[in-house]
This record gives sequence, structure tokens and C-alpha cells, in this order.
Amino acid sequence: MTISANTDARKTPAVTVVIPAYNSARYIGQTLDSVHAQTFSDYEVIVVNDGSRDRNELEQVLRDHPLPVVYLSQENKGVSAARNAAIRIAKGEFYAQLDADDQWTPDYLEVQLKILSDNPGVALVYPNATIIDDESDIQLEFMNVSPSQGEVNFESLVRQQCTVMTSVTARMDAIRKAGMFDENLRTVEDFDLWLRVVKSVGRIVYHRRPLVLYRRHQGSLSSDGVQMLRNLLTVFEKCAGTFDLTPAEKRTLNAEIVQNRAKLRLFEGKRALSTGGASAALVHFTEANEHLRSPKLVLVIFLLRHLPRLVVWSFGARERFLTRQPDPVSGIDEPRVTHESRTYL
Repeated sequence: MTISANTDARKTPAVTVVIPAYNSARYIGQTLDSVHAQTFSDYEVIVVNDGSRDRNELEQVLRDHPLPVVYLSQENKGVSAARNAAIRIAKGEFYAQLDADDQWTPDYLEVQLKILSDNPGVALVYPNATIIDDESDIQLEFMNVSPSQGEVNFESLVRQQCTVMTSVTARMDAIRKAGMFDENLRTVEDFDLWLRVVKSVGRIVYHRRPLVLYRRHQGSLSSDGVQMLRNLLTVFEKCAGTFDLTPAEKRTLNAEIVQNRAKLRLFEGKRALSTGGASAALVHFTEANEHLRSPKLVLVIFLLRHLPRLVVWSFGARERFLTRQPDPVSGIDEPRVTHESRTYL
């Protein structure tokens, strides 16, 4: 295990593999195994401990593993700060992003780097992935759940016609020129950076070969719909004030801002109901339905006005039932939480 103070002595690799780690000691051995098994071997690996509670276990795994790593440790600042810490000392020409609970197929780097080498105008490429679950044997392909269709550009990202798989490979200078990750964002930080890359740095492309095992499990950052939507709106509002947008891009962005503000009110209403706050839920649902125009919400609003206790009890019973059902979709890293908002209740 190499400590970061010795970075000047490291050789110059083709690619830097960046692995932020937060309470992931139980998985990171498999993650490192998948890097060690790569058919392309000209890389360095930087693991950033982002204030993990399992620090001792994590460091023991790193000491015991045959793969040499550069190890950084910091207080908990979030995944953006962890990745940025690695990017600042990275020596690779290319950047490969890998979460500490995911794995690569042995040809991941070979395939990804060939695409970048063969296409000088491409700044970033992402593959398909196989979604794996701690709780079941169900496996899905990422692009069946979060499709990518057509060209990746500002509008297709904002509309979520293209959803960038988190395990990307990019040119390091593209990531740096785009400003790296926004450390104020604890979720949708990837989405924010990809918008900046595609708008101001270079092309993003994808392919459908599944090169990643993407782990879905309880407690993932994407499980908090309210916070994700708040951060998403922050990103959209930042785009509106930062980028020189075309008229079509402005229309797309404004429409998504309105839609997602309504969805945020919907999620806030659900959160209020889950704690028995019928009055607050009524306010949030009424505001949401000014845009969503959902017959289900009209009924819920009517019942909240006249039978609030019944609505609170029924919602609690429904949520308890849903938590007992297998859900192959929730927990996917998407900029918007479409699964929960699809039915508008």
C-alpha cells in the first residue's frame, strides 16, 4: 500500500483508476480483484477513504491485497471531494471511475481505452452494466432500466434520454477542464459533471457491452428522492446561470425545472405523510398537482381535506407493504428518481 506523500516517485501510467471508499470494506476486495484481473495493466489505482467507519477493516484489505494502491484518507466530505482528491494527484492520461462496491469485467479497460484512443474527439465513454443485488439473484442490464438512445448532448442528458453509467472512462484533461466534481453536491454529482463535459469540453459516447457489475443495495445515496431532486434542481439552476444555452436547450431546461419542482413537492408530500403530517402533505400535494394534473392526486387531496387520518393510515399500510416487495429498479444511479414519481403518488 503506497501512501500519497510518495506520489512524485510513481511512474506515469496510461490510466488512473479512482475508487472512493465509504463503509465499503466488505466489498472492496472484490472490486480490487476485478482491477487486478484486467487484460490492460498500465494503470495506477488510487483509493480514497472518505471518513469510513470501517477504516481498520478497509486498510487491512488494502494491506493484504496483491494490487498496489495509492491510499488517501480524509474526513467525510462526500464522494465528490474524494474523487477530486484523487484527480489532483493522478498521473494517468486517462481517468477510470470505479465505485468501491462495483466490479469490472477483465476487458473493461482494454475496451474503454480503445474507444478513446480510436476517437480523439471523444472526452468520455460509458458502457452498459449488469445490476447485481445483495438481496436477490435478479440481474438486469443497466440500459434496460436506464436507456441511452441517440446522441449524448445537453438536451438528451437533461431529458434523461441518455443516462450515463457511473463507471466511466475519460480523458483526464477533460475532467480537469470541466472543473472536476462539485463538492457541494452529495448526490447527482456525476450528472452535474457530465453536463459540463458535454457542454464545454467534448463528446460523450456509449456502447451496449456490459463491462461492469453494478451493485444495488439498501442505503445507496440514490434512495433519498427528496435530496436527489433538490440537488438536481440545483444543477439545473446552475446550468441556467452558467451556460450559453441555445433557445432549444433553454426550453428543455425550463421544462425540466418546472416538472422536477412538481416532483419535489410530491416527494415532500410523501415524506410528510410518512410522519403523520397530513396538513403539510396537503400543501405539498396541492402545489405538485398544479403542474402534474394527476387524477390520483386530486383524489388524495380531497381525502386529505375531509378524512386526513384515513389517508395517513392507508399510506403507512401501503408503504409497509411495498417495503416487503422485491424492487429490481430502485437504487439505480439516475439523476432523476423516475421510479417513485411515475405514478404520481
